[in-house]
Amino acid sequence: MTDHDDRREVSAATVRRLIGTQFPQWADLPVRRVDVDGWDNHSFRLGTDMKVRLPSASRYVAQVEKEHLWLPYLAPHLPLPIPQPLAVGEPDEDYPWPWSIQRWLPGTPAALADIVDLSNFAVKIAGFLQALQQVPANDGPTAGSHNFFRGGPLRTYDTETRRCIGLLRDNIDAAGTMAVWETALATRWEQPPVWIHGDVAPGNLLTTDGRLSAVIDFGSCGTGDPACDLVLAWTFLSGDSRGAFKDRLQADAATWERARGWALWKALLVMCDDGENREPRDAARRVVEDVIGDHRSG
Repeated sequence: MTDHDDRREVSAATVRRLIGTQFPQWADLPVRRVDVDGWDNHSFRLGTDMKVRLPSASRYVAQVEKEHLWLPYLAPHLPLPIPQPLAVGEPDEDYPWPWSIQRWLPGTPAALADIVDLSNFAVKIAGFLQALQQVPANDGPTAGSHNFFRGGPLRTYDTETRRCIGLLRDNIDAAGTMAVWETALATRWEQPPVWIHGDVAPGNLLTTDGRLSAVIDFGSCGTGDPACDLVLAWTFLSGDSRGAFKDRLQADAATWERARGWALWKALLVMCDDGENREPRDAARRVVEDVIGDHRSG
């Protein structure tokens, strides 16, 4: 089954009915779709202070209970607000999976044009990741299908990555790309597992007045190797801001090699997508080129 086979759209009317039947205390609150929706979950505002999250496909269902269980554990250790779970809803005849209600966090998804000081932003998210990595991780969920193996061995995606490199060999620096990938595969995380967010992307970093103000969407969180959380260095940061990010994190060279591998894997997947919208593929090409250049510069 592909990611698209059981993908389900959800209307505001369906959300209103789910709220009305399962949480009547909130039945009178207005429901509207958020301005910028995600891929793994459909999100709706519930009144002014809450958000409803509904998995868009079966492969994202495990995230619901995981967030409900672990977000309250993580929150007190972190320097920025993260979502606060309020309730878990049940499936019914019109919507087939569990869903959740969380406290609404104000802010807008990070955009380069809106950020006041990108280096300061980079230092702040690096500090957040450091704090996350220091939270005791002994009982946390290990990498697996629930988070698409984020925090696990990069080799999980070896076949997929090599296939993409082959398909794109006439459109990318195939030799440079393969060098980055094989260098990343030659390293491994040899320390105790740490907590990871799993999807440190601009859409999950909220800003207020141009400054980082919250981190959302922990559906891919887990414990393991933190390299996957460092891809922002190439997908969003550059120049001085990338340097500030690296300086604050103080990760070892091998972790940065694996981080380049994670960034490369995702960018190659996007480039292999044959959808009509070229903009994501063009952005992914820039990531591939940037990762190769960064690898060569050491």
